[in-house]
Amino acid sequence: MLPAPTLPDCFYCRKDERLDALMIKVAPLQVSTLYLFKEQTYHGRCVVAYKHHVNELYELPPAELALFTQDVARAAQALKAAFDPAKINYGAYSDKLPHLHVHLVPKYVDGPSWGTTFTMMPEPKKLLADADYAVLIAKIRAAL
Repeated sequence: MLPAPTLPDCFYCRKDERLDALMIKVAPLQVSTLYLFKEQTYHGRCVVAYKHHVNELYELPPAELALFTQDVARAAQALKAAFDPAKINYGAYSDKLPHLHVHLVPKYVDGPSWGTTFTMMPEPKKLLADADYAVLIAKIRAAL
């Protein structure tokens, strides 16, 4: 019997307390998972994380790249339907966390960072009650 593969030290792969501290799972998508970011300065902010441990878009075979792109677009469309932002910003950085993921950041006219790049970890943090997260997640799931 072959030994089980070792997971990299990546919270998207391990799905451990580090992930739980930052995000709440919303839904599985075709080749990724949609998470609600707990810090909600940007109302409805989410992350789409690819299902396997890669860091760059170019590492995906063409069919997987197409499906991942569809997942990102589907999630963004759901955020638009659920919250009606004026614009959705997309951020794919991975400097400190080498795992392919895209931040979906709804932006609102006259809201935080309107007209400029969103702040990755704004201070003070805007955290919600569990019931408020549940409402946001229900709206997103209904729009998926």
